[in-house]
Parts: sequence; C-alpha cells; structure tokens
Amino acid sequence: MTFIQVYPAIDMKGGKCVRLYQGDYEQETIYGDSPFDMAKKFADEGATWIHLVDLDGAKDGEKIHANEVIRIAKELPVSVQIGGGIRSKEDVSFYLTNGVTRVIIGSLAIAKPELVVELLEEFGGDRIVIGLDAKDGMVATHGWLETSSQSAIEVGQYFASKGAKHVIFTDIATDGTLQGTNLKANKELAQATGLSVIVSGGISSLEDLGEVAKLAKDTTVRGVITGKALYNNRFTLTEALQEVTKW
Repeated sequence: MTFIQVYPAIDMKGGKCVRLYQGDYEQETIYGDSPFDMAKKFADEGATWIHLVDLDGAKDGEKIHANEVIRIAKELPVSVQIGGGIRSKEDVSFYLTNGVTRVIIGSLAIAKPELVVELLEEFGGDRIVIGLDAKDGMVATHGWLETSSQSAIEVGQYFASKGAKHVIFTDIATDGTLQGTNLKANKELAQATGLSVIVSGGISSLEDLGEVAKLAKDTTVRGVITGKALYNNRFTLTEALQEVTKW
C-alpha cells in the first residue's frame, strides 16, 4: 500500500474561511468565521496536516493572516503548510521559525527563481514546497490573476534539479468546481519531475480520492488537498482518510 496524505484546505479571506470558484475572487462562498475553529474541527476528525492559503496575501503580496496561521501551527496537534503572500526570505523564515512546517512558494517561483533556489538551499526541500497553479498547462501567478509563459512541467523539472522535493499542482480549470481532478496532468508532472506531487483542485467524491490514491501506485503522487467537498458535505474528513488507505 502506498500512503497518500490528505490535506484539508482552509482558504482565508477577510478573516473568514472561504472557497473561490476557479480562483475568481468575485466568486466566493463563506464557510466559517474562524479559520482556527475550522482547523480544530479537522484536527479533531483526524487530520495530521492542514493546508492554509492566505488569499488576501496572494493578491496583495504580504502576510495578511499570519497571526491566524501561527496560532493554528502552535496550538493544534497538526502540521501546517501555508501559501499566499510569501514574497521574501524574511516571510519564509518568519513562518518556519514560528511553528509552520512547510511554506508554499508560488508566484515567487516564476518571478524570482534564483531566490527560490536560495530558499531550498537554506531551509531544505522538505520545508519549501513549490506551488504550481496551471491554466492549460501554463503556470499562473499572483493569485491566478496572471499567466506566465512557462509550463508546469518545465518549472517542476527546474526546481527538482535544485533540490525541491514537494510540489502542489492545481489545475485552475477544476479548482472549486467539484467536477473531479485532472489526473492526467498530475500523473504527467509526477513522471516528468520525480517530485512528490500533492494533487489539488476538483475533488468532489470519495471516488475521486480513490483515483488519486491509485495514482500513487506507479507515480510519485503522494498527497491530495480537499476543501469544497468537505465544506459541502460530500464526505467527511474521517471518510476521506479511510478511503485513501484502501489502495
């Protein structure tokens, strides 16, 4: 059996827990008033990791929800990975020295690849996660508001050669849609880079989770992020954790 880590997602905007539809800041649904309370609920249901996204930070380029992130990391028995608004070595160091286990580097990987290489060298591939969000295979940046000219595979291969170990891959076309994930793109990324791939976007059912878990058998897919399906009661976190152990 190959182990798949389940990451319940909490997206933070305006101090609340929200989900966006295909990354559109104008299409949000609020699911809770307290990211901490939501994280505690997930921890109580068996989560060992929490995936946090600072949506305001991603858009504005600064750490808007840092206090909430650190509270979750320090007060709950979970490992935390955070993305959004991380634009400097100081931002990364701030989180990693305040209880956060992993920092997700997204826009910076395209805008300042040399800085990301420095981060990998200083903090290590287990603590720096490359976040690749793609539209039609091309990497999108700055809260998905811009699309670069580089493919997810090209960027993944480059950082794998520089010591990266983990990548979160989000297909924007499926994110927040509850229409299933892009298995083909995730498989291709894993095979082309050898990185530990965390699948993100479109999970709608236990069957979707099972399909991702099956991918782990012959690829380096090692995790799956789920958000909207949990909030819409498609399944519970407990059920999700059970499902991925079947394969």
